[in-house]
Amino acid sequence: MRARLRERFGTTLPRFDLMAQLERHPGGLKMNELSRLLMVTGGNVTAIVDQLEKEGQVERLDEPADRRAYRIRLTRAGERAFAEMARAHEEWVVGLLAGLTRAEHEELLRLLAKLKQVALAASEDMNP
Repeated sequence: MRARLRERFGTTLPRFDLMAQLERHPGGLKMNELSRLLMVTGGNVTAIVDQLEKEGQVERLDEPADRRAYRIRLTRAGERAFAEMARAHEEWVVGLLAGLTRAEHEELLRLLAKLKQVALAASEDMNP
């Protein structure tokens, strides 16, 4: 996936993941929310947002409830770029999973959901 995203779209998996979170939240997300959803440090999120903002893919909006915070949102250009990447990504994933049976798909999804729960619990324990 990393190589395909880099070759076809000149982007990275972390940038794709950040844009995917913003696509799921059209009203935008605060930096700390992005950090929590992506399970990375705030510094990592800031660096990616800075790059995407320079490219016109995301915008920072004032957060009325907290003057120290910003809400990050995809721009129209970012929405279009992400939609194209997401279509290609879905095709790649479907191709990768084509060799699995339906039962194996269900088992894989169950295990991934369990892994996510464990990872979230661990991150909450580290950041009370």
